[in-house]
Amino acid sequence: MKRSKTMELGVGLFMLAGILGLLFLGLRVSGLAFSPPGDTFRLEANFANIGSLKPRARVTMSGVTVGRVSSIELDTDWYDARVILEIDRALEDRLSRDTTAAILTAGLLGEQYVGLTVGGDPETLGDGDTIRDTQSAVVLEELIQQFVSNMISD
Repeated sequence: MKRSKTMELGVGLFMLAGILGLLFLGLRVSGLAFSPPGDTFRLEANFANIGSLKPRARVTMSGVTVGRVSSIELDTDWYDARVILEIDRALEDRLSRDTTAAILTAGLLGEQYVGLTVGGDPETLGDGDTIRDTQSAVVLEELIQQFVSNMISD
């Protein structure tokens, strides 16, 4: 009887460890983390098409995560998507005014994120500024539609 209870306890702990491992893996793949918010500043960028970009998506420079997407809303003046970015405070006054923001896709799961490329302008972006040079997401359905239309017209 005692051996049976020990075996049940061992199996239960093994199952709990497995579930926690799957939870951890799911959080890592989705880009979510239980980290306290750091010292950040806010930038805005308008995109004609954001694809499947979501709040909490990564913001990267040269492949290094430097921030997160805070929120996404519709700009009713221009009917574009306004993306609010929270960027690490260490980069404030280091990103030039001609910085480019592009929506990129990573990995097999198709996670979309914002990639920043710094330009050469001596003027810099500060808290609340807007990134003017943006590149919208590449939408696979639109590419397929263009390919099919080109094949039909030839």
